[in-house]
Amino acid sequence: MTMSKNLVGFLGLARLVAATAAAEPVVLFEDGFGALPSGSLGSVVGAHAEYHYLPEVGAKGNWFISTFSSGALSQLAWRIARHDGQPVLLQTYESKLPHSHPMVVGGDVLWRDYTVTVRFVPEADKGRCGVVFRYRNDRCNYFFGLEGQRAVLKMVRHESDFHKPFEKMLASEDFQWKRGQEMSVEITVAGNRIEATLNSELKLHAEDSTYPQGKIGLVSDGPARFHSARVTAGAAEAARVAAARAKIEAEEQALQAANPKAVLWKKFTTEGYGVGRNLRFGDLDGDGQMDILIGQVVHHGPKDANSELGCLTAVNLDGKVLWRIGEPDAWKDNLSNDVAFQIHDLDGDGHNEVVYCMNMELVVADGKTGKTIRKIPTPSTPTNTPAPRNRFPRILGDSLFFCDFRGLGRAGDLVLKDRYNSLWAYNDKLEPLWQAQCNTGHYPFAFDVDGDGKDELFIGYSCFDHVGKQLWSLDGTLKDHADGVAMVKFSPDPKAEPTLMIAASDEGMLFIDSRGKILKHHRLGHVQNPTVADFRPDLPGLETISINFWGNQGIVHCFDATGNLYHDFEPCQHGSMMLPVNWTGQPPEFWILSPNVEDGGMLDGWGRRVFRFPADGHPDMCYAVLDLTGDCRDEIVVWNPNEVWIYTQSDNPKKGRLYKPNRNPLFNYSNYQATVSLPGWSE
Repeated sequence: MTMSKNLVGFLGLARLVAATAAAEPVVLFEDGFGALPSGSLGSVVGAHAEYHYLPEVGAKGNWFISTFSSGALSQLAWRIARHDGQPVLLQTYESKLPHSHPMVVGGDVLWRDYTVTVRFVPEADKGRCGVVFRYRNDRCNYFFGLEGQRAVLKMVRHESDFHKPFEKMLASEDFQWKRGQEMSVEITVAGNRIEATLNSELKLHAEDSTYPQGKIGLVSDGPARFHSARVTAGAAEAARVAAARAKIEAEEQALQAANPKAVLWKKFTTEGYGVGRNLRFGDLDGDGQMDILIGQVVHHGPKDANSELGCLTAVNLDGKVLWRIGEPDAWKDNLSNDVAFQIHDLDGDGHNEVVYCMNMELVVADGKTGKTIRKIPTPSTPTNTPAPRNRFPRILGDSLFFCDFRGLGRAGDLVLKDRYNSLWAYNDKLEPLWQAQCNTGHYPFAFDVDGDGKDELFIGYSCFDHVGKQLWSLDGTLKDHADGVAMVKFSPDPKAEPTLMIAASDEGMLFIDSRGKILKHHRLGHVQNPTVADFRPDLPGLETISINFWGNQGIVHCFDATGNLYHDFEPCQHGSMMLPVNWTGQPPEFWILSPNVEDGGMLDGWGRRVFRFPADGHPDMCYAVLDLTGDCRDEIVVWNPNEVWIYTQSDNPKKGRLYKPNRNPLFNYSNYQATVSLPGWSE
């Protein structure tokens, strides 16, 4: 009797499944730390990595440093060394932060069911030491290891209050051990089942479905050495991961192929007078074309607590120097904060001025020549300014912001602020209008909420009217400081009220009504650099995308028009400016992670990489986006202290009715801006 083809096929599949189940586990990941040279995995990147791409924060072998704080020792904590002649990974730093733990991570976010085995030796008995698994990010994962004299298995998820992480204990048991004692852990995850073994003697079991998949990580709050890490899985799981990864890559390649390629339009050198992310864009010489103003910085210390401009160089898009103020210095190319300078037609005569602070003076200069039109001393340093920001008798100028307090119909007034306590308002003749104090945060935003033709100022956690009256403040409620602030009409409903969005550093992300009532408060870590645009045309209204930094760098969060989180992922371990890009001339807009060929590119509102930069040797430290050729779409400016390259689209110029979003004016440009891109179309 002959069998049907279907039955033969079924029996063949059954044999294949049986053979797969019986096969030896597949090694997904293995590291004994012998492939890396001795020395630190990281570098002291500090605030520089908040809005610059630095290769130092990339992968070292199989590992990324997933968390660091502002201290140098924290950033140098993970080191390759030798112990008894064998390579080890050391964690050398003692961390006391409850909400962030020294951690390195590796592997694939697509891993689901696997076994991870790690050998390590704790050298301290405070805090935690062990392994994270099914890692979504360094704030959302499972942990198994030691906490004091207990073995613990727990689920970790963001915070329930400021710096108070939400942690669910899944299982724990007393475990007596001594410093320097070698530990071996084995963790197996299958579906919602977790089995964890310590030194082959203590076993903990739990069921939890919070995180169905994720990477692995090594974590320790105190000195420890890690000897090996290994991840295995069944052949079926390995095949599933490979297929899922191939599907994602194929989808992204198709999206990339459908978008215009980047074509180099212009490039020029800035060696000797260049800088990091401290460029301003505007027509300086009145020829109808954009020019660039490059500001080098003097850090009087400590660190960037007292900083000011040292040199201003104006160039056109061909790199021709138009004029210069101050002396350039190639060693003053480091940037980790804002300083006060902008390009703006302050007096409304149709010609741009340059407004800046230097040598404790607030100066208005002619945009065409750089010659001073008028200047005044900067304000005296308030007596309640905390050290070390009170070292100078007058403020150096942290940032400049232009708005309309007097109802002129143009941004003829300016706000000068310090770090981070005081602000002063002036008119276009540099005559004082008012001054105030609050927790200013980094950079303000203006919006005429009451419709009287005069702007309200949203700065930090406070709102001021056009005469400087504080309408409300959440300074007594919220801690840390506001990194990015914007008042936006997120809803497409013309009757909807605007909502204040604040990326509030360690307070997370907030959505607040115009009267100061908190509508949504997401405690997601150190949230900053937010951008608002139509990233998801399938969703009503506008979306907000932000990225984390200090203590949990690289986590991206996406919010819908109602302020609800709809997606999060961790594409990198650094910060980014998160600027929206109108690349195709049609919605949706994209956003750039960095100009780096491997780690950067443009992403969409789903987190898919829809564009990669060409591997042509371009600088990738900094980027900016704006329309330079006039077809409504954005060009991409990439640079480092030595050169500037400008890309346009391969199909430039593009004709027809094109998407033309309305964004923050170029005269209010800041490393800390909340970028808002409102939908609009060309005629």
